[in-house]
Amino acid sequence: MEHWAGDLGDFITRNAAWGAPVLGLITFGESMVLIGAFFPATALMLVAGGLIAAGVLDGPTVLAWCIGGAVVGDAVSYWLGRSLGGRAWRVPALRPHRRIMARARLFFRRYGVASIYLCRFMGPVRAFVPLIAGVTAMPNLKFQLANLGSAIIWVPVMLAPGYLAGRGAKMIGGQHAMEYALGGIAALAVLALIVHALREKRAADPGERP
Repeated sequence: MEHWAGDLGDFITRNAAWGAPVLGLITFGESMVLIGAFFPATALMLVAGGLIAAGVLDGPTVLAWCIGGAVVGDAVSYWLGRSLGGRAWRVPALRPHRRIMARARLFFRRYGVASIYLCRFMGPVRAFVPLIAGVTAMPNLKFQLANLGSAIIWVPVMLAPGYLAGRGAKMIGGQHAMEYALGGIAALAVLALIVHALREKRAADPGERP
């Protein structure tokens, strides 16, 4: 996954016109149940923030695509849950993830609408809370408003560290300041991927307590 994220980061750097759509597709994928673990949106958005600060990517365009991708991804997971209902627990593709689904259900029961906001910043359960919201027949309008509101918060927060690092490099100045800043952002991206992988491994460990 680290190699894939690096390749995508390089592609975005070299092909700025495709940067925002690619990031939108990545945030869409990460918000989708089952496949979300294979989309390193967190790491790429750190890099994207630095590229926005450097003037390589257009900030409003990236925001629009990433928010749209996150909203649509959660909406698809929600409607999948609405379609399946209680049968979701018996779907073969979801059976290996029943432990995470159970955690998402407990989280959703405890926090309700707030869980839609909180799950954006959580690891393995991130893509499963919208599914559970659909399974429990949460009203569509209520979910979609929380879905949009949480995406509007989540995307700028994820872009902010890279953006601030890039802006700081500009303020400091120096011939190679931006290169050093982007190098630091790349290191943070790798760290984010490692943390994400550890969380996924921990969640999949059958011996761990829920």
